[in-house]
Amino acid sequence: MTATLAGLIQARLAALYGLDELPRVEDFVRVAPRGEREAVVVREGEVDVELAVVLPREALGSASDELELDVLCQIVEGVSHFVLLAERIRAELPTTELELELQAEVDKFVLLSSTTGEPAELCASLYERVHYLHDEDSERGHRYRTANRLAARFCARLNARRERPRLRRFFRAGQQEKIRMALAA
Repeated sequence: MTATLAGLIQARLAALYGLDELPRVEDFVRVAPRGEREAVVVREGEVDVELAVVLPREALGSASDELELDVLCQIVEGVSHFVLLAERIRAELPTTELELELQAEVDKFVLLSSTTGEPAELCASLYERVHYLHDEDSERGHRYRTANRLAARFCARLNARRERPRLRRFFRAGQQEKIRMALAA
């Protein structure tokens, strides 16, 4: 069976963060209708949690497919959300929407920096030359901008190849500790 792009991203994140026995993200992927962006749908029941990861169709394609940066970032973001949620559910720990967004912004940088030679240009693409879909006065707009700003600080001083323990600590941290780590960077 050929690994999908979403599966390969999950494997890289699991290896980076030392995670074992995560459910396969492919089992939770739903293809986004054309023109819609990635999303993770969470429904908490009395006994269990249901997840669906809505991703662009390209997430189920091969890693060798050429993708626009925006599409690739949507896939990384959705898989990042899934990985963090699955691990938090397993460990019976809470998470917040801000924490999910912040972790995804860091994961984008870490995964994409291994394929690009210029971290400063990648930081500019991910954190400076961005377009927000939600007004900055809205709850979502504020959350996305806060996550972007914090991730930019954290990643500007990060060398992902040499800082695996720091990245693992960041991944396992709760929202407040993630924010402290980003502000201290």
